[in-house]
Amino acid sequence: MTSSSPAIVFSEDQAEAWDSVVLALRQAGVDLDDSLLQPPKSEATSVMAVVGKAGSGKTMLLARLFKALADAGVDIVSGDYEGKKRRDRRTLAILAPTNKAASVLRTRGVPATTIHRILYTPVYDPEYEKVAEWLAGQGERPEIEGLTDIALDRAYASYQANTSVPAALAAAGLRGSDFITGWKRREEPLDIGFVDESSMLDKKQFEDLQEIFPTLILFGDPAQLPPVQSEGGMVFESLPAERVLTLERIHRQTADNPILDLAHALADPQIDFYAFEKLIAEAAEKDERVVMAQRVEAQLMARSPCLVWRNATRIRLIHAFRAAYKAPDDELREGEPLICDGLELPMKHRKKRLDLEARGLIKGAQVIYLGPGRKPGFSRLHVMGAEDPQVSAASIVKIEQDGDEEPFIPFAAKMGATFLHGAAVTIHKAQGSQWDTVQVFAPDINAASRMGRVEAGQPLWKRLAYVAITRAENQLRWVVRNRLALPQDELRVDDLVVPAAPLELRSEDI
Repeated sequence: MTSSSPAIVFSEDQAEAWDSVVLALRQAGVDLDDSLLQPPKSEATSVMAVVGKAGSGKTMLLARLFKALADAGVDIVSGDYEGKKRRDRRTLAILAPTNKAASVLRTRGVPATTIHRILYTPVYDPEYEKVAEWLAGQGERPEIEGLTDIALDRAYASYQANTSVPAALAAAGLRGSDFITGWKRREEPLDIGFVDESSMLDKKQFEDLQEIFPTLILFGDPAQLPPVQSEGGMVFESLPAERVLTLERIHRQTADNPILDLAHALADPQIDFYAFEKLIAEAAEKDERVVMAQRVEAQLMARSPCLVWRNATRIRLIHAFRAAYKAPDDELREGEPLICDGLELPMKHRKKRLDLEARGLIKGAQVIYLGPGRKPGFSRLHVMGAEDPQVSAASIVKIEQDGDEEPFIPFAAKMGATFLHGAAVTIHKAQGSQWDTVQVFAPDINAASRMGRVEAGQPLWKRLAYVAITRAENQLRWVVRNRLALPQDELRVDDLVVPAAPLELRSEDI
């Protein structure tokens, strides 16, 4: 192993990957061996990928590299604030395609943000930028009318705990609309980019990232499903073989994780669907982390959607969920889950689109409905996985129907963020997310196996099963029957963490 920074012992494949990345970083002007920052040795773009299946140690390697870079003095650009440019500084941003994927990294101490938050940077009010510079250690303690010493002390304490400028300013009693005046596309490149869940990247995102980062390290799982509407592959598959570092050893197996055991059993070409389901049943008899469930649990669907393959199954489960909670036909109930399906805004409102996306309302974002906003068509929302989750925005909510029927729209603004119901989602859309407990609708996986479809040399049902079961952090519920268990409690929102000052999109902004 080249560097003495990591205290843990790497496996052979991890050590080789570490050394290769360290060499690439040295070309970018960061010498981890001696903790030296120098001008880049080349202006050429360098792209490298670290790939491996679930449990192979990709995230652990990424986290150790981040810590070593931070210890060497590299500036970490989080997306919510970027300090003053200096000739001698080197920068690192750690990215994920979705809020939920970024939040998974943040729970492990890695300050990840979404790709969008790096492509577009906030424009701060000049007065409050002085506070941000002070928090980041780049300026003196400011004196600002309206901000008391107590408020500044609260901001400082928050920043020490979270290293988040928006959270610190919120602790001082400010809202996002007080200190962020707009958003602009990044003009100056950064130095190094780490991208987790890179199997989800599409070609356009990959090209955008290469414009920003001369040195780009992708972390991904080749066994997952390629992006929807992609040209059939993952971006790291186009790299030369010598630029792809593969982690083979399954490190988390030492914890005797039955969910990972099942995921890796899918690689056996002799295992068909029925043999695999037998393995699940055997695992369920030995370990409570695997359950052969006879029905879908409606209560779990309120926070972690049931994962399905077929769209028709998704719609049926959503209607069963709403019926179980006695949700009225003409409105949403507080606590209902939603999935952002994009933004319906004309081109002249491009700045407002950037603002909504920066607040976490990107396509695929998981959201909990908190209730109506102050004006008709507005919703108060909790964006799962976002750093500042509380948002109020003009909304268009669609409840899809079976067959060719038009979707039912309980309420809608003229334009704004569009949402589908989120009690069930397709396995494709679940990529990049993780939940404590995951319900997989096995009859759909069985239907895929009977069709005999193959993707990239692997039976489609196996890729679907692999992605679905690896979304579970602690418990996998393999649902074998088309039934729904009624909830024991009402829908709730009191379990959601509410920040001191929620970000709000004001009505005059749309």
